[in-house]
Amino acid sequence: MPSSRIRTILIDDSAFMRKVISDIINRDETIELVGVARNGQQGSEMALQLKPDVVITDMVMPDFDGLYVVNSVMDKLPTPIILLSSLEKTDSRIFDALQHGAFDFIDKPVDLDSVHVRDYRLLELIKEAARTDISLLKAKQLAYKNVHSHSFESPLNYEIVVIGSSTGGPSAVELIINNLPNNLKIPVVIVQHMPVRFLESFAQRLNEQSPLPVHIPRKGELVKGGNIYVAPGDTNLRIEHNVLTGAPMFTYTDRKYPEFNFPSVDCLFESVAETYGGNCIAAILTGMGKDGAMGMAKIKERGGFTIAQDEESSVVYGMPKVAWESGAVRQVVKLRQIPGFIVSCL
Repeated sequence: MPSSRIRTILIDDSAFMRKVISDIINRDETIELVGVARNGQQGSEMALQLKPDVVITDMVMPDFDGLYVVNSVMDKLPTPIILLSSLEKTDSRIFDALQHGAFDFIDKPVDLDSVHVRDYRLLELIKEAARTDISLLKAKQLAYKNVHSHSFESPLNYEIVVIGSSTGGPSAVELIINNLPNNLKIPVVIVQHMPVRFLESFAQRLNEQSPLPVHIPRKGELVKGGNIYVAPGDTNLRIEHNVLTGAPMFTYTDRKYPEFNFPSVDCLFESVAETYGGNCIAAILTGMGKDGAMGMAKIKERGGFTIAQDEESSVVYGMPKVAWESGAVRQVVKLRQIPGFIVSCL
């Protein structure tokens, strides 16, 4: 992390939003806004000239958009890039930008009341981005994809895999899902911290990339092997036994958890511990905060196998670190080794 103030530039085609974001950044004495640009081309040139610690850019701009900024900056002067997304728009190219090296994305502020703006997490994101090893962001561009089947023994040692992730997670999840065998027999359920309107696009993207079907489960839907499920973002997802058949099924709950909600990793992991006991594998990936540690501890207590992404490969070593330090993790694994490690456990 820089020893002095974090030097940032802001790129947005809206004069109003440039003013709003600038005001938010200028409230933090540890962050310095050194440049403001009106489009991606101007902003990319400014980044090369000023060499900021973090670039903040609007994703959707008329001519040179956020994806242009990511490709240009990461190619010529790799720098952590935070994408700004408009609430009224869902641009699936955000996932391309993340895959090409962007750090993370955040919605533009909608409530400009000063009390609520103070809670806007852009400042926290800037500080995390400035700490990130840029080589990890560059490495996201080199994702490998498995096309092979696997010879599974029967019966398998575990019945389900659950994954929780946050900042830096979309690319990490893609890497894992794309490297699981195409004949995987058990279900995989993913909780990714992300604005609700993007989760459907994320599930569709994974479905297009993976040989296994990927979708957001409906309330009451049975959990089936060989499927990958992505938790919705407007509720917390649980897995419970059907009261009539005993079969595992998805349920929704509005119950709130201390660390994060909608979707909560703790909520899913807690329910999986209750429903599957020790017959599950849980993995906690890169991300800010503490979500997942409590639920992972319950899975470990029931005899499940718990995995945390290692610090070296984590874009943000927050959630895995807390889970490890709390004693909830059985094995620490590098990101690229997680798919093979999961398969070896089965």
